Amino acid sequence: MLPSSTMPPSTTTTILATLLLLLLLTTTTAAAASAASPPFKKIYAFGDSYTDTGNTASATGPNAFTYVSNLPYGSTFFHHPTNRYSDGRLVIDFVTESLSLPYLPPYHNRKADTSYGVNYAVAGSTAIPYTFFVRNNLTLDIQRQSLQTQLAWFDKDLEGQKCKSVKLTPEECKGVFDDALIWVGEIGANDYAYTVGSSVESKTIQQLSIRSVNGFLEALLEKGAKYMVVEGLPTTGCLTLSMSLASESDRDDIGCVASLNKQSYDHNTILQTKIQDLRKKYPETVIIYADYWNAYRSVIKNAPKLGFKELYKVCCGSNGAPYNFDILVTCGSESSRSCQNPSQYINWDGVHLTEAMYKVVAESFLKGGFTHPPFGSLLSSKQYSG
Repeated sequence: MLPSSTMPPSTTTTILATLLLLLLLTTTTAAAASAASPPFKKIYAFGDSYTDTGNTASATGPNAFTYVSNLPYGSTFFHHPTNRYSDGRLVIDFVTESLSLPYLPPYHNRKADTSYGVNYAVAGSTAIPYTFFVRNNLTLDIQRQSLQTQLAWFDKDLEGQKCKSVKLTPEECKGVFDDALIWVGEIGANDYAYTVGSSVESKTIQQLSIRSVNGFLEALLEKGAKYMVVEGLPTTGCLTLSMSLASESDRDDIGCVASLNKQSYDHNTILQTKIQDLRKKYPETVIIYADYWNAYRSVIKNAPKLGFKELYKVCCGSNGAPYNFDILVTCGSESSRSCQNPSQYINWDGVHLTEAMYKVVAESFLKGGFTHPPFGSLLSSKQYSG
């Protein structure tokens, strides 16, 4: 071989081109491998019917919504009922899709593959323990499960992974939480709903439910949770059930029940303060607040651009004026009817949302500006630490 100084120009060019090609292929392969690897290996989800992927059978669901095991629930995407309170996927389902993970199996499906996580959310669940409602004679048709129940289920599963306390078995717990995303869906709306018309004040529910959520979050952080998303309450005054019961004079700037939207807003404001305190106490963790309240408002304000034509009418219900909603003829019952185009509706059955709405909300969390800090910062933190 000739010394490099005497190589023909064409040979030198060929060698350089080959080296550049090899470098490009190596870089592309590495990038592809990185892109193919999900940032999280599993998700643990908690919450109520907005997050429940099947823990609630129809007989134990929220009051008046006991037909979740019947069509048209699940008709849009799964084409059969999945015990999800919607026509299709929920926010958590779109989250798992975006992270290249399978849909989360419900905790009660003990035969399911749980290697990618578990969903502990239960429809009708409360933040405040059930005993509070017992003491106040408010147990009629109320789900017995609460956030504390879900935490107990989670603890039981952790023991199966030899993780009882991060302080006692740090290595085992490290293996559980290092690649896990904790998703805490909205919780607390049922607490307010179950006490409507009672002597229990809204302020009492606010204090007790936020205290409960805060204690739940801290319990997870103490166990070793590192990456967490916490949803706030949605604009509960925009739900069809609320609209049908409230006075026409009780309306805000987007046409929803003003008093209930303020109630949820005030709740979220305090919750965010508690989350900020937890960030300071656990500086090595990443806690994202998902602003359901403003995400929902944004959809209402931009509904035509997003393809929504019906802001308050339900897709599945009684077909009666003014909202197609009757508490005695709820979705899935023999007398109910469902619309042909659920993607144009925000409300599915009067309390729960359509798959189309859940998708928009999920995208506003994952890609939009409705998480604080942005969801992308959580992914960056995970990749950096990994």
